[in-house]
Amino acid sequence: MSANATPPQLPLAERLEDWHPTPPTDLIFDDGEPLESNRHRIAMNLLIRSLQQAWCDRDDYFTGGNMFVYYSRQQALNRDFRGPDFFVVLNVDGTRSRQGWVIWEEEGRYPDVIVELMSPSTAKVDRTDKKELYSQTFHTRNYFIYDPFDENSLEGWQLDKQFNYQPLETQENGWLWCETLGFWLGTWQGTIDRETAIWLRFYDTEGNVVPLPEEAAQQQAETERQRAERLAARLRELGEDPDEV
Repeated sequence: MSANATPPQLPLAERLEDWHPTPPTDLIFDDGEPLESNRHRIAMNLLIRSLQQAWCDRDDYFTGGNMFVYYSRQQALNRDFRGPDFFVVLNVDGTRSRQGWVIWEEEGRYPDVIVELMSPSTAKVDRTDKKELYSQTFHTRNYFIYDPFDENSLEGWQLDKQFNYQPLETQENGWLWCETLGFWLGTWQGTIDRETAIWLRFYDTEGNVVPLPEEAAQQQAETERQRAERLAARLRELGEDPDEV
């Protein structure tokens, strides 16, 4: 597939093959099950908040995590829940509040990117059942998996024209390119929310880590401090006292 090619989308009626004109209204949006661990929760929020920071001037996308994606009436009736740990949907109204992602309320829009944060108990399903669902039914363009407790576990795929996933090529540094978002996905070691680990993070095309809002604020403060120091030094060269200016 060419660098900018987008897999064709089936008609809405075919993609929602068992959708009904009167879809169920008694949808469940919270099954009461916690995330696998506190590290999984932090890892999910890290991806969500950093993307929101990167695209803080945009409102044409939605990103969420651990939210149910309802894509068919039969699925809703059978309580066949699917809640990606992290997902992004492009070209939608990102300002609207949502309890979950309900396909028939979103003009048939499915997630464009999904990341599943694996654990030993979910790894098999993430690599098989979910992978098939996300390619064959969701037609999600990029799919990634990562275990926050295993720094070597990152894998990713891109959808081809036949709606099959092709593995992404891993760079020497272990990063994978997410064409859909225009960011790299790679690991980063550090402390987030008082937990030190090797986290999955976004990187821009220049190799800079995409910051969280608080990191962006710190970077801005440091930039302003350095600018003030340069100005003070220049004033001293001119014989002026910067404290009296």
